[in-house]
Amino acid sequence: MKRNIAVILAGGVGSRLGMSTPKQFFKVAGKMVVEHTVDVFERNQHIDEIAIVANPMLISDFENIVLRNKWHKVKKILKGGKERYDSSLSAIQAYANQDVNLIFHDAVRPLVSQRIVNDVIDALSSHRAIDVAIPSADTIIEVDGNNCITSIPDRSRLRRGQTPQAFDRQVIADAYERALKDPEFKTTDDCGVVRKYTDEPVFVVRGEESNMKLTYREDTYMLDKLFQLKNTKPENTEHVSDVFRDKVAVVFGGSYGIGKYVVDMLRESGATVFSYSRSENKVDVAQRDSVAKAMTDAHEAAGHIDYVVCTAGVLNKEPLATMDYETIQNAIQTNYLGTVNVALEAYPYLKQTEGKLIFFTSSSYTRGRAFYSIYSSTKAAIVNFVQAVAQEWDGDGIKINCINPERTKTPMRQQNFGIEPDDSLLMPERVAEATLQTLASDCTGQVIDVRRQKD
Repeated sequence: MKRNIAVILAGGVGSRLGMSTPKQFFKVAGKMVVEHTVDVFERNQHIDEIAIVANPMLISDFENIVLRNKWHKVKKILKGGKERYDSSLSAIQAYANQDVNLIFHDAVRPLVSQRIVNDVIDALSSHRAIDVAIPSADTIIEVDGNNCITSIPDRSRLRRGQTPQAFDRQVIADAYERALKDPEFKTTDDCGVVRKYTDEPVFVVRGEESNMKLTYREDTYMLDKLFQLKNTKPENTEHVSDVFRDKVAVVFGGSYGIGKYVVDMLRESGATVFSYSRSENKVDVAQRDSVAKAMTDAHEAAGHIDYVVCTAGVLNKEPLATMDYETIQNAIQTNYLGTVNVALEAYPYLKQTEGKLIFFTSSSYTRGRAFYSIYSSTKAAIVNFVQAVAQEWDGDGIKINCINPERTKTPMRQQNFGIEPDDSLLMPERVAEATLQTLASDCTGQVIDVRRQKD
């Protein structure tokens, strides 16, 4: 079978983004955009090799990025050129005389899904040129030089192009060989070159709205929100139980609910676990001194700390105007200030071990709702906090993530909602399993969604 080479086109300078650094280096969810992008192809089982095409002035930067991320599939860092097609040509020439498939992808499309990549590679088994596109939701008009409409194409037949674009190497090489002999040649799209200069049909794979390209400054806000909302699942965690043997974990909120399951599962997996809560040993995450003493005690007893998990939180479901102010303060101090306290006190220990830190948000963080004003706003703050600190602590080797379970059967939920059918709720042990999977992974700055498994 032909080898599949992912070509990450990272030669842009981001002038339209209005930033001093190239747009592929923009940080979101704890990593540079290009790091998220390469991660997708590094994890895909059908990708055999990755080549990054970069601005010649940034080659050393990309070399450092590759080493830091320990990517095994990145074999080439190629020099791009002035035009986008120069980057494509660089890869085509780098793999000359090799019978391979080239899968070109924009470095600044970090949310490309594994489904899209898999579908593109599947399509290469029966086609030699592949595009990715989505239907146009808007009516497209064609205008003349005076900005007057000349035609309105049928929207049902129109698509908006994305990447990856994939080709048998010989097909795209032949297309460019002919194109470069054309004095009127001009393109920003590899599929367009194949379409214009060969008879090879271009098959279209269904894309996704979230597979957006970072181009303008406004896109940074959308990209950040899409990362918060995407359904992230930790990868490569088949042997999770083997990971925790001889590791040391500190769990805040470990006396009941999700926290108790996390404690039990870690212990069953061979970890030494220190569990703290107000009811169990009077450790209050809202009090930094209390958190500091707990961390010190655990470190003195075990000698090191590899993981810190904080499930502690309170929910008071009632209108803001009728809430007692002391209740409001307690919720903010426990849910948000408690998160800050745990992070600050965990930092020196996790820096020593390049450890992992996990907090918990809620599905209500995405929008404010009546009766949830304090709870949902503090949970939204936790998401932003995790993403920011993941970026700040990346150089220290600390991985920090946020678990986002849907409605879960816990004592806290029962107190606010009463008895609910079990089949309408997520079980806490499922959330605990996802927590251990996240601890076993290398992801950082992510919101890990945990959902009920539908039959």
